[in-house]
Amino acid sequence: MHVMLPLLQTQDFPPLRRDRLTTLQVNLGYRCNQSCLHCHVNAGPTRTEMMDDDTLEVVLDVLRAQDISVLDLTGGAPELHPAFTRLVSAATALGVRVIDRCNLTVLFEPGQDNLAQFLANERVDIVASLPCYSSENVDQQRGEGVFDKSIAALQLLNTLGYGQPGSGLLLNLVYNPQGPSLPPNQAALEADYKRELFTHFGIVFNALFALANMPIQRFGSTLVSKGSFKSYMQLLRDNFADANLAGVMCRSLISVDWQGYLYDCDFNQQLGIALPESALQTGLDRPHLRDLLRGEPTGQPIATADHCYGCTAGQGSSCGGAL
Repeated sequence: MHVMLPLLQTQDFPPLRRDRLTTLQVNLGYRCNQSCLHCHVNAGPTRTEMMDDDTLEVVLDVLRAQDISVLDLTGGAPELHPAFTRLVSAATALGVRVIDRCNLTVLFEPGQDNLAQFLANERVDIVASLPCYSSENVDQQRGEGVFDKSIAALQLLNTLGYGQPGSGLLLNLVYNPQGPSLPPNQAALEADYKRELFTHFGIVFNALFALANMPIQRFGSTLVSKGSFKSYMQLLRDNFADANLAGVMCRSLISVDWQGYLYDCDFNQQLGIALPESALQTGLDRPHLRDLLRGEPTGQPIATADHCYGCTAGQGSSCGGAL
């Protein structure tokens, strides 16, 4: 059991059930070239967990068997997996839309010289982390020098057509608050981002996703150490909006960890809250990717805990931003 889970167990979050599965979100491993304060998977350069080749093949089998339309690749830095390009090419050949959750600086890592061009050639959607449009805030959250590298990466992607009108190459940015607060209005913040990034750096992009920080892993531990965990949880509870329940990502997405085990979302994955075995009628405590070759979870219950208030507070928060 994850160390944060006892602080997040609840009996009062509204029950949720699944709609049709459209998105497979796959965590390829926890290796990353950055170690960000808000990272909910504790990724970093020293992590060695990585999905093996057999499980990668099952990913492709499931895409076919379930007629899944979106493959959402996460990490760590998913691009650092040695089979990243092979998986992407195989998925796009199936007609699947691929999303790469990119930290931008990975484009300049050794051995990644052709990565940006590859993503453009495969017409991969990029969801890129940029927690602010000022260097001070970004470097404080992500590390010294990250802002300048991120700007250079965005400019490179723009030259390849990403974010440009009519190109069809989607470039979406992600904002996370610096501390224990809810994100500001997404539409207003997006307008600020577009103005500042274009004025100062000539950068264009499609949309901004404003995400709440989840009270788990590094961010949750920081809240506990500063004595602000309870107040942040109360903030999330006080701002719960029932209307957000209809759009939460877990209703149409299944999260897959680097070993192939299944979860209702990426946050449940990090807390060790497995997909309920009843969802696939496996009879197992930990349903696996292989089980999706034999069944599908439409209409089944979703496992919840107090961190779910992070997705339903205020304007809502999901992998696609405000709800």
